Amino acid sequence: MEISVSEAKAQLTDLVRQAEAGEEVILTRDGRPVVRLVPIRSKPTREERAAVLEAVRAAGAAAKKDDWPSAARSQDFLYGDDGLPA
Repeated sequence: MEISVSEAKAQLTDLVRQAEAGEEVILTRDGRPVVRLVPIRSKPTREERAAVLEAVRAAGAAAKKDDWPSAARSQDFLYGDDGLPA
């Protein structure tokens, strides 16, 4: 939604609520966009970051397969017995 700065003065509380709800609110001056109202996103706490890292580690451990080929030898099919590209 776009609204002029002069009109926004009377509706600031409603515009802030709309921005908090996720609606894009742009203030204009002389018909040109000059300001965008956006909600402030809180930074995750140390505990929240630790929980995300633990979830990623657990997902990685669960996906580990013992029967997967070794990455060290995964490109051998590209080379002949003489060690040159096939």
